[in-house]
Amino acid sequence: MRLSILLLAGCLAASVGLHSARAEAPGAPDVLILGDSQLTFGAGKAFVALLSDMAGSCGLPPDATTGVIGVRSSAITSWTGRTKRAKSAICDVDPTWKVNAGAYGTLSQGENPYVQIGRGSQFQFCRPDRSPLNAVLADGYYSPRLLIFFMMGNAADRWAGSTMAASQDVAALMADLPPDQPCIFMTSAPPYGEKVVRLRQRAQDNIEQAFAASGSHCSFVRGLTPETIRENMGNPANFRRKSSGQVKDPFHPTETAARRFLALQRKALCQAIARQLPPG
Repeated sequence: MRLSILLLAGCLAASVGLHSARAEAPGAPDVLILGDSQLTFGAGKAFVALLSDMAGSCGLPPDATTGVIGVRSSAITSWTGRTKRAKSAICDVDPTWKVNAGAYGTLSQGENPYVQIGRGSQFQFCRPDRSPLNAVLADGYYSPRLLIFFMMGNAADRWAGSTMAASQDVAALMADLPPDQPCIFMTSAPPYGEKVVRLRQRAQDNIEQAFAASGSHCSFVRGLTPETIRENMGNPANFRRKSSGQVKDPFHPTETAARRFLALQRKALCQAIARQLPPG
């Protein structure tokens, strides 16, 4: 009888171990970066390069791995939404391109980085009973040492126009994050046009104040600074252009421009990582 119990316990333990191994997403990284289409169109590769170079410093382990997922037009409301409509930016298939995201680093799909969230074993974020962010972190699917959010564009009007909306978004984000999950929220790089830059500065002020007022344990990093604005605003060399030289995509800096942006932000990002990953 005792032998049977021991054998049963061993089988159960093996089953639990097997279940845990299957629960983890393939390629799950130490540092997971989630955000919008700036990650898809340049900043994703730039982040992987920067954090690989920073590994072993700023609180990052020497062997720290990085994975990036950038989803078109996504915002806090998309990542924390629970209704089909609220999650549409994450879960609806793009009608034109049939994919809505880009994946880099440990989550890379090879030469073609573009993926559709909800398809494939690494991107099962669209569960009916959970928000996409909650699905990312549920049951050990992803268990990052550090989670970095990098976004701004789709929420700029909302945050610039309402401090209450900014506070609601921060509250929703914190409700979906485990209290012991190290995290950084970083606003994305300045766009080309001055009018949009000024709008995003107001939005950034309001969302930063909302994080501070909430008592959030996440560190906040400003993406729009005098230096980064000076680098991008009105500088066509940092954006995709037509053959005539006219800027055709004023919202997504190129990969080269994203690398320059992150070089300017390296110190602030390093300090935030060190706060979130203290020694010991």
